Amino acid sequence: ITFATSAIFPPKGSNLFILNAKTGEIRLTGALDFEDVRSYEIEIESADKGTPPLSAHCKVVVEVLDVND
Repeated sequence: ITFATSAIFPPKGSNLFILNAKTGEIRLTGALDFEDVRSYEIEIESADKGTPPLSAHCKVVVEVLDVND
């Protein structure tokens, strides 16, 4: 199975998340700021290598908590 992001909202979040195409693991590349963006939506599509290939999709919602308050 391979994984890929099909969309990230807001679009500036595309620089903050990395998706491992083999495992589906999502990692941060930088800090998230609650005052800037409170949540991100990442749409992920997975596909197998069968004949015919099957695919599925899901949405991951990341809610940023303000730990300073």
